[in-house]
Amino acid sequence: MRLAPTLCLLLCIPLIGVQPNVVLIMADDMGWGDLGCYGSKQNSTPHIDRLAREGMKFESFYATQAVCTSSRCALLTGSYPNRLGLGGTALPPKSKVGLSTDEQSLATLLRNGGYRTGIVGKWHLGDHPKFLPPAHGFDESLIVPYSNDMWPVGYFVGDKSRKQMYPELRWIVDGIPFGAIDDWADMDNLTVMQGFRATKFIRDNARSGKPFFLYLATSMPHTPLGASKDFKGKGPTPYAETLADLDDVVGYVLSALKTQGVENDTIVIFTSDNGPWLNFGRHAGVTGGFREGKGTTWEGGVRVPFVVRWPNMIKRGISTPALAANIDILPTLIAACEVAGPVKPIDGQSFLPLLQGERLTAREVFAYYYGDRLEAIRQGRWKLHLKHDYRSYDDMKPAEHAGAPMKTQVKHTDLALYDLEADPGERTDVHATHLEVVARLQELAAKERAALDAGKRPVGQVPN
Repeated sequence: MRLAPTLCLLLCIPLIGVQPNVVLIMADDMGWGDLGCYGSKQNSTPHIDRLAREGMKFESFYATQAVCTSSRCALLTGSYPNRLGLGGTALPPKSKVGLSTDEQSLATLLRNGGYRTGIVGKWHLGDHPKFLPPAHGFDESLIVPYSNDMWPVGYFVGDKSRKQMYPELRWIVDGIPFGAIDDWADMDNLTVMQGFRATKFIRDNARSGKPFFLYLATSMPHTPLGASKDFKGKGPTPYAETLADLDDVVGYVLSALKTQGVENDTIVIFTSDNGPWLNFGRHAGVTGGFREGKGTTWEGGVRVPFVVRWPNMIKRGISTPALAANIDILPTLIAACEVAGPVKPIDGQSFLPLLQGERLTAREVFAYYYGDRLEAIRQGRWKLHLKHDYRSYDDMKPAEHAGAPMKTQVKHTDLALYDLEADPGERTDVHATHLEVVARLQELAAKERAALDAGKRPVGQVPN
């Protein structure tokens, strides 16, 4: 007898007991090497480092695509974003497309399962009312609709380059515009404001009798950088100051969980939407030795920090090399929270058995798309780059003003094979000496491509 997928999932879930709360924190444009727990000697991140000490740290965790909208689409739907028409994009203001309401987001699934749901921070899945958080399962929302550089003030004081490009950057509360981020003082206080609202959500819901889901998607450390008065001008770089401010907010969130007595009943996740935007120099993060950065399928663009703490369920201080990606967060959390999964097929795979110590691995294969182009594929230690052009941050000339972007180049890679265990920086192409591996991965790539193409679904659109 065959069981329906959702029924099968529910029957296979361990009897965990009380549904855990979930706090999912996602930074913007943070590099793999930016946190102390990932080796940074420059940035002060004691609260995030504490999460790693008290939980599990992933060494091979991936953003599904190395750009804002696409990564957030993957996170909230468990699907490759190009399957849903949102690959390779950072949606502009007044976009005519966005995340379709036909998709069941993580928030929708958790709300259907009895959770109180909230989002604070950057949304970037469409700013038309039909695309905003209330249409995607969020009971409460305080958002910035897109990236904080999509505003008319510029990248630095006196910059006029963006004045004619963008409207004012609005706050949107429960789907209603409310106030704006008008100047550099507002930008400096952006992280604190998002942290204040996040802790309020915890205080308001911790003792409500219902489990809660908080998605805190910080606007920082995406450029233009801002930092509150406690950190502004006090760090080795502007980026370090911004990161210290963000880490401080993480500390307040953790403190709120403890004060409200729900620390041991809450899954806390910290990650980034993609790698660093390297052409902003001292205003950008670092990859920790991986090649290239944001907007590429080299490891520096898509390999991101990921730490998860779940007291009494995950052993403390574990570091895992297991391969996983942000499309896997949705199926993992719905399994952990014991709620029904989405009706439509998704690409994510639950790594709950890994978190609970029942397995040492997660997914076996990861496909690296940018836009709708399959640029690379990984299986185990092997990563095969297919022929493609890419953005390169090599040999950039300094910008005229601090905080302004340097110019990138367009480069090309032919078919290239890398052993990520021996060569995580992707410096030595070994395809000529491993032709059998190349052939196997080419065949695997073709199957992945065909499977995605066969299951594409319409992007959300604004009616004409």
